[in-house]
Amino acid sequence: MSEAAARVAALRALIARHDHRYYVLDDPEVPDSEYDRLMRELRELEAAHPALRSADSPTQRVGGAASGGFAAVSHGVPMLSLENAFADADVLEFDRRLRERLGTEAIEYCAEPKLDGLAVSIRYERGRYVRAATRGDGATGEDVSANVRTIRAIPLRLQGAAPELLEVRGEVYMPFAGFRRLNDEAAAAGEKLFVNPRNAAAGALRQLDPAVTARRPLAAYFYGAGTWQGAAEPATQRQLLEQFSAWGLRTNPEMRVVGGAAGCLDYYRALAVRRDRLAYQIDGVVYKVNDRAHQQALGQVSRAPRWAIAHKFPADEALTVLRDVEFQVGRTGVLTPVARLEPVMVGGASVSNATLHNMDEIERKDLRIGDTVLIRRAGDVIPELTRSLPERRPAHARRIELPVTCPVCGSPVTRAPGEAAARCSGGFVCAAQRKEALRHFASRRALDIEGLGEKLIDQLVDRGLVANPADFYGLSPGQLAGLERMGEKSAANVLAALERSKRTTLPRFLHALGIRDVGEATAAALAAHFGTLDALRHASAEQILEVPDVGPVIAAHVHEFFASPANRALIDRLLAAGCSWPEGAPVVRAAGALAGLTIVLTGTLASMTREEAGAALQALGAKLSGSVSKRTHVLVAGAEAGSKLARARELGITVMDEAGLAGLLRGERPPAS
Repeated sequence: MSEAAARVAALRALIARHDHRYYVLDDPEVPDSEYDRLMRELRELEAAHPALRSADSPTQRVGGAASGGFAAVSHGVPMLSLENAFADADVLEFDRRLRERLGTEAIEYCAEPKLDGLAVSIRYERGRYVRAATRGDGATGEDVSANVRTIRAIPLRLQGAAPELLEVRGEVYMPFAGFRRLNDEAAAAGEKLFVNPRNAAAGALRQLDPAVTARRPLAAYFYGAGTWQGAAEPATQRQLLEQFSAWGLRTNPEMRVVGGAAGCLDYYRALAVRRDRLAYQIDGVVYKVNDRAHQQALGQVSRAPRWAIAHKFPADEALTVLRDVEFQVGRTGVLTPVARLEPVMVGGASVSNATLHNMDEIERKDLRIGDTVLIRRAGDVIPELTRSLPERRPAHARRIELPVTCPVCGSPVTRAPGEAAARCSGGFVCAAQRKEALRHFASRRALDIEGLGEKLIDQLVDRGLVANPADFYGLSPGQLAGLERMGEKSAANVLAALERSKRTTLPRFLHALGIRDVGEATAAALAAHFGTLDALRHASAEQILEVPDVGPVIAAHVHEFFASPANRALIDRLLAAGCSWPEGAPVVRAAGALAGLTIVLTGTLASMTREEAGAALQALGAKLSGSVSKRTHVLVAGAEAGSKLARARELGITVMDEAGLAGLLRGERPPAS
């Protein structure tokens, strides 16, 4: 047995070496036949000695039972999105802003290609692969561990000494060569072709059967870190990537450290020239401040870091014909004109629809139905109709008219003086507004009612069972079970989800109500400022205007919402149905009560999500940070707090529980430590 164990260990080390040279260094040192022979020998030994099998063996990359779905994974450190730059001036402004904040004349940046793939976070414990998750909404992603395990470019065990706990962030993508081969095979089998490499990569990673993922030609590059515990972190972005490479994690060879905005723009132009010669799809360049202490000092805003930006390449463009214009009605009643186009390939994707925003935009661009129009994918993502070609206008082209009545409910369409938006006046009478409002109320970032999806809500509205959110809580098992694709068990699950949703937070409840222009951050700021729903309901527009970052327009919308008898009745019904949350006493604060404080949130909070707490703290002037350092003033620790709590105690930083957080949200500053 000891002889077999030694041979198994030797084979695993040898295969790992060959995987690294082939998939990471792109420099194989043995032919495929020799690699296959080693793999066969290892499989035979593990079959003969089952006790020698281990999760990090290269034989375990492929296989496993198909999953019934993907579990949710909370990221220890949020996976932030990036702000975009579309012009040189945006990059110059980004650099100016950062230099002013840091009080320095020049900044060094780490520049690298922005891959068009799927962002993932991979967790290693003591150097061993443990779990992989998609970005999701930044705070919570999907567990795709079994699928990512099959990607041979990703090591199951890091080389050399690694931190006790490490989360690495990267991009899973499909190289052009693999994409072409995949489509050739699909064409030969008479199957549907993939539109572009990004879609193919995303589809491969979200297969319920890992064996299917294993057959897809996926690769990955790594560019950042999340949770890092048990070892000193590199001082610069460049050193971080060099450490990744030493561990066997692929980093992009195009990465360069450049000086200032001029260096960034030079890199951007040079890469743009070579873009079509790269082996993978990119849609721009990412610039990151190289000094990681400066990254921490700069912090983040909303869901994006201040210290990084994505400089997008110009959008691809194509000509097509505007066949028709339809008006869609949104949750707030706004009518949005949507162009129906002759399908055309733009930037590697088929485009048949594009938003026209509003009637002012249509008039400015002088659009007619029947026109030949120029389409581009703004930022390589959103289809945009940029202009028409009047010289190609056919004789039968006709003007686009704003409907006099709502295309859904027939109520009059109104357009306030000075406003670009036209609105249906029907409110909940309008099925389109009703459905959108109900979907918003049940959405994950509002009351998070699992199972109340688009199709189920459509049925509930169409059958007259639900007209407003309060009606959800009066549904019976029989009413739900009688709907299409619903049985007794499904109905019971939905009712259980409805019951769970009653216990929520004030920020979520306010966000769920769908008050015009009140998103998550504003809802959190209102809740933090007033403390209770009752205080907010009775507040004047002037009092609402005292809330940080709330201007006159939003204050008027909030006041009008709570002044409406119909909305008051709706809220009363929701409260009577059992919707509740922890409330504090109404308070009056000075703006920026927490200005100058750097706060870190960790663990699980009972009364609200960390995102909601963070938005409320920021509204009071606090700065949020994702990691604990000597510059941190307060660590708010919820349940299951880990390495950040230990680090805070080590540095003597003030640690608060959820009761302490409530005090902060009341504007109470912690005692000086």
